[in-house]
Amino acid sequence: MDRHEYEWVKQTRQILLDQCKELSDNDFTKELGFGFQSIRESLIHVAGCYHAWLGSFVLSQTTTPLLTREVINDMQIEDIHSYFQQADIYVETVFEQFADKFDEVIEKELSWKEDSLVVRKTPHQLLIHSITHEFHHKGQIVAMLRLLGYIPKNTDILGLAE
Repeated sequence: MDRHEYEWVKQTRQILLDQCKELSDNDFTKELGFGFQSIRESLIHVAGCYHAWLGSFVLSQTTTPLLTREVINDMQIEDIHSYFQQADIYVETVFEQFADKFDEVIEKELSWKEDSLVVRKTPHQLLIHSITHEFHHKGQIVAMLRLLGYIPKNTDILGLAE
């Protein structure tokens, strides 16, 4: 994974976020019985993965990477976009700070989880995990859009303009 490839991830994410800006509040927060229940919850969960694994575990820039229920309940699409922008900063920082040690193991407990066991992962593994996690949940969000009667935009990397 390199910066250019991560740009593809950001471009496909932006397509989805732009479509979500068009949703009514009711559709954005409607619980659909799978995944993280609603589109809003799913998007926040995806961004939170980057915050936890990269911002907290790899970079130690936060000890509380995940948002509280109260904060989540008040978040609008613009807030979620900002949460992703911070995640993108974490990704860029990982590329900068770990360029020569992308595959060196980091060993520590998770700051955001009580009674955490020691985890041993590389920045490379955690970046790939965060991206594949995003695409997994993006598929669920696209399914949610379909259930709500929308025609999802193409969020596949192969659909991006050259």
